[in-house]
Amino acid sequence: MTQDNNCNNSTRHKLSLIGVIVTLGIVFGDIGTSPLYVMKAIVRAGNPVNAEYIIGAVSCIIWTLTLQTTVKYVLIALRADNKGEGGILALYALIRRHSRKWFYLLAIVGASTLIADGVITPSITVLSAIEGLKVYEPETPVVPIALCIVTILFFIQQFGTNAIGKLFGPLMLLWFTMLGVFGAANIGAYIPILQAFNPLHAVHLLASNPEWFLILGAVFLCTTGAEALYSDLGHCGINNIRTSWAFVKVMLILNYLGQGAWIIAHTDSLNPGMNPFYAIMPHGMLFFGIIMATIAAIIASQALISGSFTIFSEAMNLKFWPRQKIKYPTDVKGQLYIPFVNMSLYILCVIVILFFESSERMEAAYGLSITITMLMTTLLLSAYLTIRRVNRWLISLFLIVFVGLESIFFIANMAKFMNGGWVTMLLASVMIIIMYVWYNATTIRNAQIQIRDIRKSFSIISDIKNDDTIPKYATNIVYLSKLGGKYDIEQKILYSIINKHPMRADHYFLLHIDYQDSPSTLEYDVTTLIPDTLYRINLRLGFRVHPLVNRYFRQIIEDMVAKDGFSLASSYPSLAKHDVMGNFVFVLINRLYATFTSFSFKERLIMDAYEWIDRLKLSMTRSLGLNTSNVLIEYVPLVVRSHAKQAKAGIPRVERIEEDAE
Repeated sequence: MTQDNNCNNSTRHKLSLIGVIVTLGIVFGDIGTSPLYVMKAIVRAGNPVNAEYIIGAVSCIIWTLTLQTTVKYVLIALRADNKGEGGILALYALIRRHSRKWFYLLAIVGASTLIADGVITPSITVLSAIEGLKVYEPETPVVPIALCIVTILFFIQQFGTNAIGKLFGPLMLLWFTMLGVFGAANIGAYIPILQAFNPLHAVHLLASNPEWFLILGAVFLCTTGAEALYSDLGHCGINNIRTSWAFVKVMLILNYLGQGAWIIAHTDSLNPGMNPFYAIMPHGMLFFGIIMATIAAIIASQALISGSFTIFSEAMNLKFWPRQKIKYPTDVKGQLYIPFVNMSLYILCVIVILFFESSERMEAAYGLSITITMLMTTLLLSAYLTIRRVNRWLISLFLIVFVGLESIFFIANMAKFMNGGWVTMLLASVMIIIMYVWYNATTIRNAQIQIRDIRKSFSIISDIKNDDTIPKYATNIVYLSKLGGKYDIEQKILYSIINKHPMRADHYFLLHIDYQDSPSTLEYDVTTLIPDTLYRINLRLGFRVHPLVNRYFRQIIEDMVAKDGFSLASSYPSLAKHDVMGNFVFVLINRLYATFTSFSFKERLIMDAYEWIDRLKLSMTRSLGLNTSNVLIEYVPLVVRSHAKQAKAGIPRVERIEEDAE
């Protein structure tokens, strides 16, 4: 039985004018606000700043946008979709069954560095926009204003942004049009700036400048939003993204050309605090430009926050991150809110703003982590291309070009480490450790599951059901099982039903949640193991589907009543005659880790760290969306060993002393 949430991607994201406009508001906020600070960073990196330098730098920007954003992401990465969804975790989920076991490290590192660098995105975009007010009033309190905007932005997440989100597309259309118009209007200040389309100017600049790494560190800021472009594939579709990118790229290049021409024409009057983005605007349009920049910064920040919620949700289902509380503030599919993530991002953004205080100082830290994300995506894409049986020579060419290019960018951005890049690297390292520990601890715990054949226990389960001397615990008992095999059952569940205290019921359910590599799968199957007594239900969820087990199980039971003749009536005659339904109790068995367990040194380190991280986790009951009034939690040791195995593990045995006979 299947509930298919995956409509055909070409139908769902059909190319249309409305689709293209919506895409502008969802996908291109990050990369679309980069003109606010890229040329300013390039001017600061140059010594001297002259026509040759600016033409070469703009040439670097044009060809970075062409190679890195257009070729790698728009033309290649967008084809690597997982049932219409994109992003590094969706890509990993797509290839993990066909790739090497250690590939999960690429996904962990890529996701962690993406989120870490994304912490700076709201801060740098909002600060850059507000700093435009200094043109009117040099003493403008930029930091307090930025903090107010960021606070409001994070506060409204809990209510959803569907209403105002409808305006994002038209506003970003106006923003990009403004970028192109103001840029084109200033190209006339120095027509030879058009030579920047010749890549030889970029090559000459980097080859002749001993501080090429500072230049590339600034240039790289123009493409930091490319990874977000891939992550938003599922929201807009490949055709809308590609079409809108053609427009966005033209507008961005026009703006960079215009800023470059203005800088060359005013090299004698440049000062360190001047932002060429605002300088190219007519004075009468400056306030409008500042307002639009602020709006664009808010939209870019909103996209980053929403994207972070999605990444963490995917990470939870891929067993990379402990379960957190997830809310759905609106009825819009895919729009979710994770309070813990929202508060954490907010605190980090506030710290970043207070620590750096200006966009100029943030530019020195921005971009380092995202280069690592791009490298990880490149390696995962190469695995995807291999699985798709693309020609090996083409895959080799892909790796040579993009690993080489991104490695150069990484080396260039390493110069930012001591200037603030360590902030994002520290945050990324913490997240990598948490993800590594959580994933491997989960693997270790699953390896300790003792599997039994439930067919050997059919008779005793039936006897317990029919034994009137055993008090009935519930009409229906549902056990959450980690095993999906038809006749597989954990020893701990048999122990709960039979040994610990006979759990008598009319019906037993073994419910297994199987997370799929596809994003939106929501389906189940039912197997009757003992007629009218024991049932196995396998619930398959996509990695973007939140496990609302209580809700889904209710739907499954309704289907069983309608299609399989399952009875919900209470087995107590006094209740049945009044049509009172039997109750359901969910049994969750929590396996506790004991420090004396015979793990290797590495495994013990992982499990000890897991015990600390586990405190961040939402309870099993809440993480599965269960009603706490009908949940029983039982505890068993993580590992149950025989005496022989305990002795082998070094666990001492107590010695029995026989009393002397009198």
